[in-house]
Amino acid sequence: MDKLFRFLFKYPPLVFQQGDFAWGLSRPVLLVVAGVTAVAIAALFTYRGLSTVDRTRDRIVLVGLRLAALTVLLFCLFRPTLILKAAVPQQNFLGVLIDDSRSMAIADRDGQPRSAFVQQQLNGPSAKLLDALSQRFVVRFFRFSSSSDRVASASDLKFGGTSTRLGQALDRARDELAGLPLAGLVMVTDGADTSDATIDESLASLKARSIPVFTVGLGQERFAKDIQVTRVETPRTALKGTALVVDVVLSQTGYGGSTVPLTVEDDGRIVSTQEVTLPSDGESATVKVRFTASEAGPRVFKFRVKDQAGEQVTQNNARDALIEIRDGKEKILYFEGEPRPEMKFINRGVEDDKNIQLVVLQRTAENKFYRIGVTHPEELVSGFPKTREELFAYRAIILGSVEAASFTPEQLRMLADFVSKRGGGLLALGGRRSFAEGGWTGTPVGEVLPVVADAANAKYLSELSVRPTRAGALFPVTQIADTESASTAKWNDMPAVTTVNSVHQVKPGATILLSAVDNQRKDQVVLAYQRYGRGKAIAMPIQDSWLWKMDVKVPVADTTHAMFWRRMLRWLVDGVPDQVNVTTTADRVEPGEPVKLAAEVLDAAYTEVNDSRVMARITAPSGKVSEVPVDWTVTRDGDYRASFTPEEAGIYDIRVAAVRDQKDLGAAAMHVRVSAGDAEYFDAAMRAPLLRRIAEETGGRFFTPANAASLPEAVSYTGRGVTVVEERELWDMPALLMMLVALVGMEWGYRRVRGLA
Repeated sequence: MDKLFRFLFKYPPLVFQQGDFAWGLSRPVLLVVAGVTAVAIAALFTYRGLSTVDRTRDRIVLVGLRLAALTVLLFCLFRPTLILKAAVPQQNFLGVLIDDSRSMAIADRDGQPRSAFVQQQLNGPSAKLLDALSQRFVVRFFRFSSSSDRVASASDLKFGGTSTRLGQALDRARDELAGLPLAGLVMVTDGADTSDATIDESLASLKARSIPVFTVGLGQERFAKDIQVTRVETPRTALKGTALVVDVVLSQTGYGGSTVPLTVEDDGRIVSTQEVTLPSDGESATVKVRFTASEAGPRVFKFRVKDQAGEQVTQNNARDALIEIRDGKEKILYFEGEPRPEMKFINRGVEDDKNIQLVVLQRTAENKFYRIGVTHPEELVSGFPKTREELFAYRAIILGSVEAASFTPEQLRMLADFVSKRGGGLLALGGRRSFAEGGWTGTPVGEVLPVVADAANAKYLSELSVRPTRAGALFPVTQIADTESASTAKWNDMPAVTTVNSVHQVKPGATILLSAVDNQRKDQVVLAYQRYGRGKAIAMPIQDSWLWKMDVKVPVADTTHAMFWRRMLRWLVDGVPDQVNVTTTADRVEPGEPVKLAAEVLDAAYTEVNDSRVMARITAPSGKVSEVPVDWTVTRDGDYRASFTPEEAGIYDIRVAAVRDQKDLGAAAMHVRVSAGDAEYFDAAMRAPLLRRIAEETGGRFFTPANAASLPEAVSYTGRGVTVVEERELWDMPALLMMLVALVGMEWGYRRVRGLA
């Protein structure tokens, strides 16, 4: 199209876009134009004297054609001209920024990598684009990926960068060429910016300095055949032996309806595999992947889809995730207000779990308690904890059939704070002293619970056949079989249980996982939860889940009841914070990239501490140990920050400890993986919208390899740097001559057809 446009109008489209239109009419020419106009008008009147032209339509057509021809002739006589500011050859600098990242090695166009354009057009003596640019400008090359640097020529590029930062590259070139007569910048890239930062500030700075950026987009905007593991949502930490359910998002084009295997690997060992049917082309699918974290320590799990025939990019078929697998005892306090089978069977169901310590406090009579699983003889000897420090030593609380009146107002407030401030888990079980029947409505704990208990009714008793809700069918705790359909079938076959607590509503924001229909044909809540403050609150208003183990229809070898309660208690303590907690902005960084640490320090009552001494002990993969002080930020209570820069590849062990008044407040550990990233291969199609935006906001133009030959001329007429004024005459454009001949020919032809010649 550009060649056709140039043939018809003498110049390429960019000349018309960047030039200013003017008339080159002088006084002698004006006299000639006036004479020609008079003759033309007289010729028009000749039609009035022709006796052969007696139809109004014929007169209109002939006059219109002659007027059009006259207009074209007058346009030429007025000498239309384009005024342009052209860069003076070799007097201006031009920055050429070339993407040096891994994505440039993707072969997605005619079997050639994207870097082939750079090698053919910008490298070596036979590079036509480089030769055309060098004739007009003093060219300065820059390479960019995770960092930006000046290079002597395009031959210095390796195309091995593990990330792309467009904004940083533009800033570096702008600063490097500041003070020089600069015609503009040329950015050759696929536009796959992997940086978290926006380019708004960089573009605003370039626009303020009137520096145009000409972008050359490489690669396809959309792959014809590709499967990508787009996202994996995993927890940062998990308890050893926990059955994890992870959401894996798959995207694809060209494989709609195909079935592919999705595997999970732990250090090369396959821990899960399943077949996934892909959705229609261009759509994404969220897959629930189930596996068990069976080994402690920092574990790198790989989620992989097998490479398929014809894929244009296979490096995006897998994603890694680092999960901290903790191997410790999670201490849970179970307070039961009366002897009943529920406590015994829950305790029996989790007694084989080496990572759960269930401490049972059962009231046997007034001020008399039976203790199970205590750590030392003095633990709970006086009954339920009376101080925050004693209560907050547990990570979760289970309340059985116990009335609110058995607690002091301070203990009730402590229980609410246990969830909201300490971040612990609270589970309320059904029973004749639970919920409204136990007087919990209106108490601080009643505010924490996710359900709205009906008025107390001592005569209420309902038999319930439990069924999972839509949310419950996919939830790890309530999915009691390997697949969603098998779990639903299993629930349909489970024995009925009973409740004496009428609970039919949940609070806004709460989620119902299990439900049933009671004797009054109303939906009864069986299991619901909500986030409350830093913790979670769960309500399960049934009194005999042990029937799922002891009913006559349940086989002796069936482990559903034990599995359900092990998962329930592990969920109850999941994500519960300690006195010292440490996080990083990312669990994976590249060598030389800073790692930012954020630590939260609390005392035994989980109140923020600002005057502690906090140190981070960092162990590199080689065993080298370094200590970094973690300082209070001053801006927020209990918030401490630090950073360090890892140089070795591998997994770094980070342990943060806090001391106050020579007393240990606690410690926390985490790991960070240092390795070359693979972000370049994800969403790696050429991002034309971003490249167009960069060009449009700075006054440049967007090119592709198909029209990159016109790039030098486009840069020449930006009006930047050292320029001269050029006038381009338009009166002799071939299009005008062709139009004039066509109009005269149409007039003659019309007269011949109408018999007027």
